[in-house]
Amino acid sequence: MGSSPSPSPLPASRGRWSWGSALIGAASTAVAAGVLVCRPRDPTFELISISLSTFHFRPPAALDIGLTLTVHATNPNVVPVRYGPSTVSILYGGAHLGTAHLDAGEQPATSCRLLHLPARLDGLELAHHARSILADTARRHMELDAAVNIAGEAAVAIWSRRFSVRIDSHIVVDPVFLDVIDQENRSEMQLYLT
Repeated sequence: MGSSPSPSPLPASRGRWSWGSALIGAASTAVAAGVLVCRPRDPTFELISISLSTFHFRPPAALDIGLTLTVHATNPNVVPVRYGPSTVSILYGGAHLGTAHLDAGEQPATSCRLLHLPARLDGLELAHHARSILADTARRHMELDAAVNIAGEAAVAIWSRRFSVRIDSHIVVDPVFLDVIDQENRSEMQLYLT
């Protein structure tokens, strides 16, 4: 009668517990989770309302129109962001109609807030588009575009990351009551190594 062959023994290193391997595995998991949680995400800016702040007509044809844009700003990042001053370009039919100004500031981590941006419309440019603007006013549907580049940095302790966000918005407003009817925002973030 033949005897069955005995199984070969396992290598000694294969069945042993190693604290070093466990610590390396835990550290790798923590770093991967940190990268996923802390990866930079685009701040978002959504136009909530437009209000008329000044309206002056100075003969013969000078028109001074000031608006206040109320913008809902969100920082989805787990670190605060600081940003420098920016100018928002307001476009109508592809032509530059005016500007709004965003002051330098800081947005706390994972927060939302309302920003009130003063805007000035160019009276001469308004006059050039008077026929189209009157037609839009009659049908209470005006399409505007806005573009802004916001540069800043996200910082925590000794680590900081500079960024630039380009935000393009297509906005439909009721030019009679200055209500925002619809909008579409696109943003693109550029990160810089420091």
